[in-house]
Amino acid sequence: MQITLEELLKSRDERHAHQMELLKEHEGLTLVCLTVVMPGSVKRNVQSLVAAHAGVDALRERFAGETVALEERDLDTGYEAYLLTRLSPLEAKERACEIEETHMLGRLFDIDVIDASGCPLPRSVVGRGERRCLVCDGEARYCMRNHSHSLDELQARINSMIDAYVQRI
Repeated sequence: MQITLEELLKSRDERHAHQMELLKEHEGLTLVCLTVVMPGSVKRNVQSLVAAHAGVDALRERFAGETVALEERDLDTGYEAYLLTRLSPLEAKERACEIEETHMLGRLFDIDVIDASGCPLPRSVVGRGERRCLVCDGEARYCMRNHSHSLDELQARINSMIDAYVQRI
């Protein structure tokens, strides 16, 4: 199902509002939020669901024994998972970056650690560089801004990653 830009922006606002609710309800805990990198107007498809479930499994494994609660939301605008932990925000960010950098599908995960004010911690707080591009391994932000790669190139790379992952499991 294709979504419009308006729907995407509304979902981001709703995700932020939900994050703020969780932070208010669970004061003193650290919030980790997982979404899937899925370029284009289709955010929920077989590939995104494979990546989302792999991401949630990785969160469960990497935060084992440290998870207070885990909530999953399967929406037309994309899959979302919210993990609450007693770990400090910096410890949680380190673990999130490790997942993004070492998991076979980690480049498809966007794992944010949300601070008490509702802002995501940057990778730099744990000494990590910028996220890398799916296609060329350059800086992802640069490639996105400059439209360095076509949607077809991005989707082909994602399909290749998902296929390799599925064959391995």
